[in-house]
Amino acid sequence: MSKGTNIHCSFCGRSKSQVRLLIEGQSAHICNSCVNQAKDIVEEEITVIPKKTSEFYLKSPREIKNYLDLYVIGQERAKKVMSVAVYNHFKRIQRHQSNSGVVLQKSNVLLVGPTGTGKTLMAQTIARLLNVPIAIVDATVLTEAGYVGEDVESILTRLLQAADHNVENAQKGIVFIDEIDKIARKSGNPSITRDVSGEGVQQGLLKLLEGSVVNVPPKGGRKHPEQKFVEIDTTNILFITGGAFDGIERIISKRFNFQSIGYKNETKQDQIKEDQLLKYIIPRDVREYGLIPEIVGRLPMVTYLNQLDRKALIDILTKPKNAIVDQYKLIFSLDGVKLRFTKGALDAIVDKSIEDNLGARGLRSICETVLTDAMFNLPEFTQKDFLVTKQYVIRKLANNEIPGLKVAS
Repeated sequence: MSKGTNIHCSFCGRSKSQVRLLIEGQSAHICNSCVNQAKDIVEEEITVIPKKTSEFYLKSPREIKNYLDLYVIGQERAKKVMSVAVYNHFKRIQRHQSNSGVVLQKSNVLLVGPTGTGKTLMAQTIARLLNVPIAIVDATVLTEAGYVGEDVESILTRLLQAADHNVENAQKGIVFIDEIDKIARKSGNPSITRDVSGEGVQQGLLKLLEGSVVNVPPKGGRKHPEQKFVEIDTTNILFITGGAFDGIERIISKRFNFQSIGYKNETKQDQIKEDQLLKYIIPRDVREYGLIPEIVGRLPMVTYLNQLDRKALIDILTKPKNAIVDQYKLIFSLDGVKLRFTKGALDAIVDKSIEDNLGARGLRSICETVLTDAMFNLPEFTQKDFLVTKQYVIRKLANNEIPGLKVAS
């Protein structure tokens, strides 16, 4: 604050005696009233700026994959398939003219892979790159109309909300349906009884996947006759589905179980490793698992995600643009503390994730368990450097009644 007696506010001209506070800059002064007024103007201008633009940004498959590489470790085949499917889908929307007589169908995608391998992350990353709204839903909460649970149309309600209730934007968005394997029918034969959370949901999804005009309750909830609806055309909505499909490897291996009279044909079997069976998945395997043929036909792009190995999990901790370790380093740095991890500490965290079969998703929860006590005391820290060692990780996990780690000493 200026100590001069003949100083005036450079904005309103009032003197020091006429205001409560006068702030001095290099060659100007501003009073508290002008500061508050400037704050109101800034807030008003910010609220005028739209949250999302109505135009999405079409990128080439290589550009999409390069962007995915920044956030998703490994899964080269899945990233390539996703990049091609997304490019073709939005190119179809932006450039295709129907007067040619050829109708381009949607390239909906099915991702098969264990939990924590990056299925949801890929969908989120692509939506962020292309500037389109995305809705992530869990298939396990969906039931056939009239039963306890959520209607299939609730998927589009979430997409509409993600698009700030802009129907035009929502109709060019992405829907990611997770756990789609949980709605597989329980046997290979068509059900003669109601399967309201399985085959019934699959039947309800058909019209959404293929493309139709659907009446959607804008605020969600069950449909009823007196409710207002919003019409959404799903023709240009890209559906990405994912699931672990636990046990589908048995179906794939059964398909490769070649036998001949008197001799066992081992030439092809020898080339196939048990932990790489998902590489050979085809739509027929998904159909045999329990998805009805109509659903499988509307998911033409089928690809797989490998179980993450030790090296991939270490890379996920440290290498992506939004790496877990970097996030915690930032949290500590905001309190003026430098956080460091030893190689042994990272190995211990990864070993615990592998032991519990948690995948990449488990790395975050393990780090939270290890660092909770440190973060609780962070505002009162006197040291400016905090080192996380292997012994510290093991001790903190043991204190939280988590079984001991099987790590090399």
